Amino acid sequence: MRLVGKSSILTGSAGLVLAVLVLSGCSGEEGDSRHSADHWDVKIGSVAPLSGPQSHLGADNENGARLAIDDANTQDIRLGGKPVHFELLSEDDAADPRTATIVAQKLVDDGVNGVVGHLNSGTTIPAARIYADEGIPQISPSATNPKYTHQGFPTAFRVMANDEQQGQVLGQFAVHVADARTMAVIDDATAYGQGLANEFEKAASRQGARVLLHEHTDDHSTDFSAILTRIKARQPDLIFFGGMDAQSGPMLKQLRELDLKSVFLTGDGGCSKEFFELAGEASEGSFCSLPGLPLEEMPKGRDFKRRFEARFGAIQDYAPYSYDAVGALIAAMKKADSPLPERYLPYLKTLEYPGVTALIRFDVHGDLAGGAVTVYRWHQGIRVPVREDASTGSQLGIRSGVDKNGAGK
Repeated sequence: MRLVGKSSILTGSAGLVLAVLVLSGCSGEEGDSRHSADHWDVKIGSVAPLSGPQSHLGADNENGARLAIDDANTQDIRLGGKPVHFELLSEDDAADPRTATIVAQKLVDDGVNGVVGHLNSGTTIPAARIYADEGIPQISPSATNPKYTHQGFPTAFRVMANDEQQGQVLGQFAVHVADARTMAVIDDATAYGQGLANEFEKAASRQGARVLLHEHTDDHSTDFSAILTRIKARQPDLIFFGGMDAQSGPMLKQLRELDLKSVFLTGDGGCSKEFFELAGEASEGSFCSLPGLPLEEMPKGRDFKRRFEARFGAIQDYAPYSYDAVGALIAAMKKADSPLPERYLPYLKTLEYPGVTALIRFDVHGDLAGGAVTVYRWHQGIRVPVREDASTGSQLGIRSGVDKNGAGK
């Protein structure tokens, strides 16, 4: 049963009678538009930027979800004794918060049973209310701002570590592995970039680092000469950027052209193959982080890589997480023996799903329990995991949270 949304509630006695008729007419599985007498048509929404400078990441998310849907359709899944056909409804939010709410409402109107998305924190956060108002479970494969799962919506989940976890690892890495004592921080003024930069700054400061200045740009700029000139005057040991690859690649290239030799460190938004393409030789020796273990060390990473790349080409970043987000939704439906959101949502909260990336379990907020974070060094165009602090032997490059068998610690 899909309840009438807030904007559809009628007033007055006549409206009350009509509302009761509408509800009683669609109560139970028989009245659900996704249900027929002999089968289920289950729609999973996928939302990411499929246009604009982040479209390569959006396509990665979409393809991960599509592979999961196609795999599910080969498994002869039955719910309530009836066969199920899964369908992916893909939407482009262009990494724009306003567009995100429009396409979220479109998916609601299209009767989706669950949503994988959005990619960016700045789009995921406002869209979450729309899904929550209709009781539709939403799992983001890539939005890391803590606010997403801390708005109080019981329908919001994520399958990777959040920015508090990532910022802590990056701050520790900057001080104890990169041996930086003075730092400059830049962010792109988005919910993701600014949020991660703030978490990094707090963590680095707790470790004894001194942040000399914190600069802001936006997620469309590609000329950073003014910001970098100001930073060059302060000569920090390390520069941290919170933002996406479309900015971090050109930024690092311009940084080296100014003969600024500071260590460059960024988060998951700039830890992609596109970053290397944009930065070129300037990427050598720079660092970035990704939530999760290296793909080859994920519980089912090697098999996923082989199958995904045979069909779609190289993985950018988030495809395995998008695959797991779909898998978690379907696993909860199987536990509930129903694809109806109000039936399977409670099972998501207690789910233990052996995914590609990890054992998927959610904490009370909907965050991934025991999320890992890995720091990488770019060497000859390849991301190489940073294994340990040479002085102490501790694994500061990899946050211990998930073991290779997927069991949470």
